[in-house]
Amino acid sequence: MNVRSPLLHSLLTLLMLAGIQLSALPLVAQNGSSAGADWIDVDPSARQVTLDIVAGMTEDNFRWNFNGYAKGAATLTIPVGYRVVIEFRNDDPAVPHSIGIGEIQTPFPAMFDGPTPVFVGGMSSNPTSMTDSTLPGQSETVTFTAEQAGTYALVCYIPAHALTGMWITVKVSSSGGVSFDPGD
Repeated sequence: MNVRSPLLHSLLTLLMLAGIQLSALPLVAQNGSSAGADWIDVDPSARQVTLDIVAGMTEDNFRWNFNGYAKGAATLTIPVGYRVVIEFRNDDPAVPHSIGIGEIQTPFPAMFDGPTPVFVGGMSSNPTSMTDSTLPGQSETVTFTAEQAGTYALVCYIPAHALTGMWITVKVSSSGGVSFDPGD
């Protein structure tokens, strides 16, 4: 970690000496930073966050994950009113995936019947189709505005994917900035 501020360096040293693991703290983005994750780009002056989200990035959860995260464990927080641009790519070598912002359901259904995103534009095309969604090696851009505070999910709508954990938590907050907590 490259720390240029002496005050910040002292604070980080005190936290480490106290035994507080920095990886356990949520990461908050300011002034165009990445909220601690290289796939998040924040532009506060434009009130925009760009997310590079990859389906099947790792072997975790049988490749049914977003950037290696699944089962709601990771939490992304976005301020109300921010424009969200998701650059979505499917790196799963064998299975189609989709992405959309929806309500958290317990449990998620095995099949979604005509899913509707909670924010206009917040879903990839043909999200439930095994043949017309985002196929292996394909990409798609999804854009929406986070208009209302609440807790939601970025979810894959392909049959059985959300049910088996292909979702992460998204909080739209009326206070604070963009942050990311990778969970455990």
